Amino acid sequence: MEIVNGIQADLLTDAKWRKSKRSGPVGNCVEVATLGNGDIAMRNSRFPTGPALVYTKAEIEAFLGGVKDGEFDDVLG
Repeated sequence: MEIVNGIQADLLTDAKWRKSKRSGPVGNCVEVATLGNGDIAMRNSRFPTGPALVYTKAEIEAFLGGVKDGEFDDVLG
């Protein structure tokens, strides 16, 4: 099976989804899973069978680096 962005998350049968301990009880969280090929999938926990976005490890490293540096703080207002 080819894994592409927007794939239905429940088709990723080997994915072990996890979410942050900071997530709220009403489903306001993003879940991540490392896939067998090393890519990282993300999904909205409110829609566990909905689409998953799939990123390479390098893409996630770049994003997390930007988050840690505060580059995205402006999205919170």
